[in-house]
Amino acid sequence: MMNLKKLCLPIILGLTFISGHAQVRERTIEEIKVEAQARAERGAYPLGGLDPADVKEALLLIRTRDRDDWAKGWSTIAERYMAAAAKAQTPAEASNLYKRAWRLYYFAQWPVPASAGKKEAYANALNSYLKYAQTLDPPLEVVKIPFEGTEIVGYLRLPKEAKGPVPLALAISGLDSRKETVAETYSEILKHGIGFFAVDSPGTGQAPIKVSPTADRMFSAILDYLQQRPEIDKSRIFTHGVSFGGYWAAKIAVTEQKRLIGSVAQSPPVDTFFTEKFLREGTLGNREYLFDLAPAFVNVFEGANTIDDLVRLLPNMSLLKLRLLDKPAAPMLIVTGAKDTQVPMSDVDLLLRSGSIPKEAWINPVGGHLGREPRGWTDPVIFSKVILPWEIRLIEQTGSK
Repeated sequence: MMNLKKLCLPIILGLTFISGHAQVRERTIEEIKVEAQARAERGAYPLGGLDPADVKEALLLIRTRDRDDWAKGWSTIAERYMAAAAKAQTPAEASNLYKRAWRLYYFAQWPVPASAGKKEAYANALNSYLKYAQTLDPPLEVVKIPFEGTEIVGYLRLPKEAKGPVPLALAISGLDSRKETVAETYSEILKHGIGFFAVDSPGTGQAPIKVSPTADRMFSAILDYLQQRPEIDKSRIFTHGVSFGGYWAAKIAVTEQKRLIGSVAQSPPVDTFFTEKFLREGTLGNREYLFDLAPAFVNVFEGANTIDDLVRLLPNMSLLKLRLLDKPAAPMLIVTGAKDTQVPMSDVDLLLRSGSIPKEAWINPVGGHLGREPRGWTDPVIFSKVILPWEIRLIEQTGSK
């Protein structure tokens, strides 16, 4: 049988992966279409917020797994909403149309903008989102933080008519979510007197650096900046990361323990996730993920062009091997599903059992990645009913210092 280590990136974008002695087959384009439509109908990731009718129309335009074909199908529908928004009669109508266009462009570049067409779609997603953001009240501020000769781009929103410095969530995107999707989620926190700063995780979106064992320095630079803003209560900053963003949330709960009052880590990779065995058996061709999980990881890692590169680089990310798990950490909420196939439960268990600070956990016994399951525990529900209450309680317990 062919050894996967001999395969280069162009080949792993095909339909079959070799994993040990078993073949793991990626979905065909027709299977992707069926699964995507089904997820859109129930509001499941990564199609939450998309109109099922728009999804059906876009999928009819897509004929192959070619990345540019994918981008063009979704972008065609998005362009229609952009044109309609330009002719809208009211700001509210324009806002809704720009938002719909953004969601379609975002999915056009999903999971990562790794082709010319997807890169164009991502640029259009940023443009449409910012047009939508101009209609928001309270306003969204695009922040650019100087960093190593380039810049960190993030979105800052603060509660309306806040009296004095406000507590803040540092919200970190995952492998294929973006700061725009995170900002939409965190808009709910504003009415509780808490602001947020949304940012792309390393290797994604507009992040200035790719994934590496030292990429958390990006978040240290963000905290340096946030603590200088007089509108923000620097003694009450917490973080929340989803999926691979959960890794960074767990890591900086340790490395930035003195500057964070808490951390929410959703399905955080910790140790086993970064092994060659899990890469081959749990990541390649993962069916919980819609498609292209392994190529997406190749895209975000510094120095990675092939699966063989990931085999070499992944172990260096382990929080266990970095000797961080037994160091002092900020209070933590860990959220996941017991049937998560993208991040092993053993990683969550290891994180829960490590260190000296008690941790809290919400584990959906029938849930998958991030705790999701189709009977009702979608991303918005988990955020509203599990994560947000914990964060509000955290703020109430700490008080203003």
